[in-house]
Amino acid sequence: MYNVNTPPASELPTSRALLRSTVIAAAVAIVLLVTIVMPAEYGVDPTGIGRVTGLTEMGQIKMALAEEAAAAEAAEEALALEMATAQGAPPPAIPASSTPAPAEQPAAAASAVSSDTVEVVLLPGEGREIKLAMNEGASVQFEWTVEGGVVNSDTHADRPGLDYHGYTKGTSQESDRGVLVAAFSGMHGWFWRNRGSGPVTVTLQTSGDYQELRRMD
Repeated sequence: MYNVNTPPASELPTSRALLRSTVIAAAVAIVLLVTIVMPAEYGVDPTGIGRVTGLTEMGQIKMALAEEAAAAEAAEEALALEMATAQGAPPPAIPASSTPAPAEQPAAAASAVSSDTVEVVLLPGEGREIKLAMNEGASVQFEWTVEGGVVNSDTHADRPGLDYHGYTKGTSQESDRGVLVAAFSGMHGWFWRNRGSGPVTVTLQTSGDYQELRRMD
């Protein structure tokens, strides 16, 4: 059995030394919070260091994506509530992008066919939107490609009294194609945002039953 020698009081840290160590640790924690955590997580950069290191841009992107996701989720919930109230049941699934063209088209799609090819240039962080005026049940074949990078996309629609109806979303996409079927009469189309560090060009080709194509600048 061994006896443990207790160090003499002269070797133990004094209350002043302990207090000093606590103050130093708290100061280091505050510095890390202000220079790293706040810029990287919330895009807040009171010192300017986060902007130099790129952490502020990362935090701003995180916050923007979170805001977009929250807005889209709120809009979808509002639409589901509206449809359930009007019809007494949840809305049916809506055909959206990345689906093969059906063998038989709805009767509304048998009308005049429109076609367009447009290009949209997006600077870093920039977003643009293109929409088609379509009647309920009308369908459009589409394909879009990205030159110079990738984009985040949101295929959606709106009408008077309804600001947002979502079809599909994607992140870091180079292209997409399929058939868009209008859930109701209104404006239906695509929103792209460039989250890269350089400019990109989005080329959209459409063909089908729609009245006009609009650049929503």
